[in-house]
Amino acid sequence: MSTLDSPGEAPRAEEGGRGALAEAGVYRTTEEGFDHSLVVLALGEPCWLMPAEEGYRLLVDPAAAAQVRSELASYDRESVGWPPPAVADQPAQPRLDLATPLLWALTVVAVFRGQLQHPEWTEAGALDATAVFDRGEWWRCLTALFLHADEEHLVSNLLGGVLVFAAVLSIVGRVRGWLLLGLAAVSSNLALAAAHYPGPYRSLGASTAIFAALGLLTGRAVRVAADAHHPHRWRSFFIPAAAGLIVLALYGAGAPPVDVLAHVTGFVVGVISGFVGGAGNPAGLKPGPQLGRV
Repeated sequence: MSTLDSPGEAPRAEEGGRGALAEAGVYRTTEEGFDHSLVVLALGEPCWLMPAEEGYRLLVDPAAAAQVRSELASYDRESVGWPPPAVADQPAQPRLDLATPLLWALTVVAVFRGQLQHPEWTEAGALDATAVFDRGEWWRCLTALFLHADEEHLVSNLLGGVLVFAAVLSIVGRVRGWLLLGLAAVSSNLALAAAHYPGPYRSLGASTAIFAALGLLTGRAVRVAADAHHPHRWRSFFIPAAAGLIVLALYGAGAPPVDVLAHVTGFVVGVISGFVGGAGNPAGLKPGPQLGRV
């Protein structure tokens, strides 16, 4: 592309004496003119941007003028409303909220110490599908989230839990974040018990809640993308969805006694909760069905 600085004289073609060039459009600024000249260059045609009294004239070979004008008109129609406004998503808190997640961690440690001294806590509080539905022990859907099989199980859940819970609370808000997390985690355990009932199923651990938190972040991000006034918003929500699924695949799998189904269930229920509401074997266990660690 050539730029001519003389506003009073139309450019002449240099090859073959083809005469004066044809005007394809007039633009107010050089930026607007250059943007439209790129359309012409993409067609494989030369063009010139020449200053004039009314702005900047975009000149092309007369033989290509009709095609160029048609393409420029299409470009102008497709550019209406572009670029779209940026998605504004302000977190509920400006800083990472670590206070209550650390309090949760201290509570879980205290409960684990209690388990070591009172093994019957595990028997009474672990998720048990038969106990939930046959004996009405619904509290197990909650208490199982605070129980752990051993120190390694405890530490792995503490590290992940503090970080992901802090992210949820910072983005969604402390009260609503804990409410959504609690509902998603308890609902996940209830769904797990229902899925295995009437068969023998027992599990314990906080990672159901951790993956529910991951799902909550994913579901909220998808909701924000879907609600944006963006012509391609239905494409953009695949990015947070894919990111959440990748993290689930990386950290949610494992060999028994890891309860992979619990991780997946927590994530799915968390996604639903985030989309709807976010826009935030210890010693002494009696023999029985294998106790899945979640």
